Amino acid sequence: MAYLPNFIFALILAYGIWFFARNIIRLKKIIAIGRDVDLSDNKGERWKNMAMIALGQSKMVARPLSGMLHIIVYIGFIIINIEVLEIIIDGIAGTHRIFSGIGPLYGVLIGVFEVFAILVFAAVIIFWTRRNISRIKRFWSPEMTKWPRNDANNILYFEMILMGLFLVMNATDTPFQEMNSGNWISQYIAPWFSSIDEGTLHYIERTAWWLHIIGILGFLNYLYYSKHLHILLAFPNTYYGSLQPKGQLDNLESVTNEVKLMMDPNADPFAAPADDQEAEPGKFGASDVQDLNWLQLMNAYTCTECGRCTSECPANQTGKKLSPRKIMMDTRDRLEEVGKAMLANNGEIVDDGKQLLDDHISREELWACTSCNACVEACPVSINPLSIIMDMRRYLVMEQSAAPSELNNMMTNIENNGAPWPYNQMDRLNWVKE
Repeated sequence: MAYLPNFIFALILAYGIWFFARNIIRLKKIIAIGRDVDLSDNKGERWKNMAMIALGQSKMVARPLSGMLHIIVYIGFIIINIEVLEIIIDGIAGTHRIFSGIGPLYGVLIGVFEVFAILVFAAVIIFWTRRNISRIKRFWSPEMTKWPRNDANNILYFEMILMGLFLVMNATDTPFQEMNSGNWISQYIAPWFSSIDEGTLHYIERTAWWLHIIGILGFLNYLYYSKHLHILLAFPNTYYGSLQPKGQLDNLESVTNEVKLMMDPNADPFAAPADDQEAEPGKFGASDVQDLNWLQLMNAYTCTECGRCTSECPANQTGKKLSPRKIMMDTRDRLEEVGKAMLANNGEIVDDGKQLLDDHISREELWACTSCNACVEACPVSINPLSIIMDMRRYLVMEQSAAPSELNNMMTNIENNGAPWPYNQMDRLNWVKE
């Protein structure tokens, strides 16, 4: 019976890790629905971007208040959870604060952890206040329905509870308090429990200890179902982010090859492609998630729903229906639909009669975009909503000939007159004389 708590702890830990690994494997399979794209170039620059943007939070501080608060929570949560290693060893081996054997350094480490715990607690309260009392506009846009709002608050509650449990665990740990080292914050909480007998105090400490580690495992596995999946995906997402200048758009390879063929007087238009040349896809652009590439799908899962993209979007600011955040949220929702059906059907994608275009993202939203890249520039984790918008526009134009009339007129004029205006080719340069 003496080893029963250790056995129970090991079972809980193993189940938490297994459930997390299962979700990661599931996530990888769903993202693999997307088209392949080679992003193995410029490894040095990619590592630098990941270090600066994901690890260094360089784009977060573009908005100083929320940026600094986020950095406090980010750093605090990472370093405080270093103690999780000690908890895991104690839980399996039946020891108590096994790292305390390192001497005075242990007290300094726990003291720093406690300071960050109280800073994280304060930052989270400010975040909650900004969302629910100040009601900042970007958190209350139409796409921020009940679940996205609740999800954001759930994470904040999680963090407050975990930080509170950490401090209570330290404050009620009598041997730790008697060390008089490292209890920089918990020494002020300990008097709250001074009237409680030693046995009850021990049970409170053990309860806080168990709830803290179970809460961390629960938080870890909640990430998959939450917008906070970016805690994990921000690193690969910033590594694989586009290295092209913001204004540069990708050309379809098949169209580029056609243009090259037209401009080469020696080319044989009827020549067979080389044996090693892959066949071009039979569809231009994207109407559903499987037409997008895997990076665009990972973008959708990485979205933090912070709304910086939408608040910077000029189309949205002028009352248009477009919200870049909604584009990413809709893509993720559709991807979950397709992925769930695929996994239930042994890896085969089944036609459910729906698609990303029209059923989730409207044409009005797509054509409201000015392709200014403000959303791409604003995103703190290198998400590119514009790439999805442009691929869906390509589908509308090249597959359905469903561009707005103004655009169709312009393309007809270019085809017939060599200019966007309805002038005769002989007159198209007359404007330079004015």
